[in-house]
Amino acid sequence: MKRFYITTLIGAGVLFSMLFVHLKDNRKEIPEEQPMSNIPLYTNRLIHEKSPYLLQHAHNPVDWYPWGDEAFRKAQSEDKPIFLSIGYSTCHWCHVMERESFEDNDVARIMNETFVAVKIDREERPDIDGIYMTVCQMLTGSGGWPLTIIMTPDKKPFFAGTYIPKNTRSGRIGMMELIPRIAEVWNTSRTDAVTYAEDIAKSLSGTNHVYPDQEIDPTVLDEAFHYFEKNFDSEYGGFRRSPKFPTPHNLLFLLRYWKRTGSDSALKMVEKTLAAMRSGGIFDHIGFGFHRYSTDRYWILPHFEKMLYDQALLMMAYIEAFQATGNAEYAEVVNEIFTYIQRDMTDNTGGFYSAEDADSEGEEGKFYLWKEEELNRLFTPAEKEVFIKIYNISPEGNFNDEATLRKTGENIIYRVNSLSSVSNELSLSQEETKQIIEKIRRKLFSEREKRTRPYKDDKILTDWNGLMIAALAKAARVFDNESYRNSAEKAAFFLTKQLTKPNGRLYHRYREGNVNIDGHLDDYAFVVWGLLELYETTFDTRYLQQAVRLTEIQINDFWDTENSGFYFTAHSSEALLIRRKEIYDGAVPSGNSVSALNLLWLSRILGNRNMEEKARMLLNTFAGKVREFPAGYTHVLLAVDFHTGNSFEILFIGDKSDAQSRTLLNELNSIYIPNKVTLFHNKGSQIYDLSSIAEYINNYAVEKGKTIVYVCRNYTCQLPTSDPGKLRELLQNK
Repeated sequence: MKRFYITTLIGAGVLFSMLFVHLKDNRKEIPEEQPMSNIPLYTNRLIHEKSPYLLQHAHNPVDWYPWGDEAFRKAQSEDKPIFLSIGYSTCHWCHVMERESFEDNDVARIMNETFVAVKIDREERPDIDGIYMTVCQMLTGSGGWPLTIIMTPDKKPFFAGTYIPKNTRSGRIGMMELIPRIAEVWNTSRTDAVTYAEDIAKSLSGTNHVYPDQEIDPTVLDEAFHYFEKNFDSEYGGFRRSPKFPTPHNLLFLLRYWKRTGSDSALKMVEKTLAAMRSGGIFDHIGFGFHRYSTDRYWILPHFEKMLYDQALLMMAYIEAFQATGNAEYAEVVNEIFTYIQRDMTDNTGGFYSAEDADSEGEEGKFYLWKEEELNRLFTPAEKEVFIKIYNISPEGNFNDEATLRKTGENIIYRVNSLSSVSNELSLSQEETKQIIEKIRRKLFSEREKRTRPYKDDKILTDWNGLMIAALAKAARVFDNESYRNSAEKAAFFLTKQLTKPNGRLYHRYREGNVNIDGHLDDYAFVVWGLLELYETTFDTRYLQQAVRLTEIQINDFWDTENSGFYFTAHSSEALLIRRKEIYDGAVPSGNSVSALNLLWLSRILGNRNMEEKARMLLNTFAGKVREFPAGYTHVLLAVDFHTGNSFEILFIGDKSDAQSRTLLNELNSIYIPNKVTLFHNKGSQIYDLSSIAEYINNYAVEKGKTIVYVCRNYTCQLPTSDPGKLRELLQNK
């Protein structure tokens, strides 16, 4: 594929080294700043949007438009390029660029003269963001947010970048220098710019290339494992050096690889990483929940934003690690994440909010940092002794100023010593030490609540809620916890009531009673995942029926009938430069990789060979891409592992409400068996009778007054049992 570099375009001024030409002013002058009042000086069209991110920019002097026909008509009629800015509400550098440039009258004036300015919330429109982020990576070799795109009125880009300061510094071109160069190119070298944009658009279509009709095989599992083994940080956990992202699906893959092969190395990588993250500053030890990522090798200095999807995926990693090892600390982490989600991220309707900002009062991390003198006045001498020994607190602070790298006197709270070592040193029992730590935590939490909280993005996204439903349902099943189950079911009801259309199709976003934006592939795939987890937790067939309906809609609306696989957008969606078909598993798994596992799951539950064939076609469609770098597709590898390894179908037949059923289910859920489907058939029950969904159920015998379990492995069934010990033996016997 042809590669482009931004330095050949405008950044270095090589291709378009033009002088600034004054343009005619096409809108009224921005007034001079007036004394502060409660009335904003400026209001643009973003004031009518629901996205918190767009509303943050509604009073910029930049004449922002939301993405839509009005902006593109204006660009055509006024013969202007479009300045497209994409970000999200909890993005630190998005805030920086807004303060430096979009709130600055000088920058706003030349932006309004030169462009039609369009703002997008990437979380609302991942379809658009995905396309232009690919452009940025093509042009610059990297990407990130804020994403800055300059494009023609017909949406074809000819410049891409990320954060741009007001003025040029440290080799990074500034807005005040960049915009005049863009204006010069647009007015005097339009043909070159348009030709360049056409070339980029053509190259962009090549990024969607797939290699159909190739078989994917289990060797990719070994290749991915060897990559992680080679890049594992054996001293501090995680992979490579810095920054370090949690990427829980990598850990889920390694757990399955351990289960498949018995590799101690795979399990050790998972355990080291999970323990390091829980001890580090990436975890909020006072209010719980995980920050986005660690900027250093040690998991100490985080980027402080908190994302819903990270909480959900990390819950899954800790749940499965608990099943695999029995380590009670993993169960504690799951409950701590749940505590955070219930307290701070759950709407009274049951849906889950999207994120919390890294910044408060204009400073990143201010809400989470502590000075030693604050801590001294809160603790008794005995509490302080425990606190200092467990957490790395010092008078000069352990937090560095971003610009000067000097100590600020502020401290990030992270563990440096284990509970057991501190207990031994202070001659306390571990339970006594835990009680002191919890008392300290509550004091700090209460004190912290007096501070200005980071901004909360309270929009409710269908796809991310699907992930959280899946995590909570899995947690409810493994820990036999009714609170987790209630939370998952309440959120599922919310999605059904508020984000589902009368025709069964999904919306993508809800906020303040307003729903908007048609569902993307991830919305369907992640919600189906959540519903399948809920079915296996509750055995309420309504969740299974809903999962089947949504999967049928997904196949109808998103499936590529020519080359297989799912497009990110529906056949009826807005026409963009390309229709992406994504398989890469980034911060969240791709919709295609989740769908592959969903289809396999459903095929085994329903006895539906067509769905299994769809999964096979999907995996083979992307086989070439996966082979290029298997470690980039770890959720796909979960489906490959399921498809090619030992898998179980476990059917319970009996009375769902009796004690024997509960005993048998608890026995099952205590064992780590990632590649299984579980069904419960309660003949004659309105909720638990499966015969109308999976007709093959009628072939199995029913024993009145007794729950029996059929364990089938790779389509071969063993004799049924009602004995928990025998059930465990059947499930663990290799």
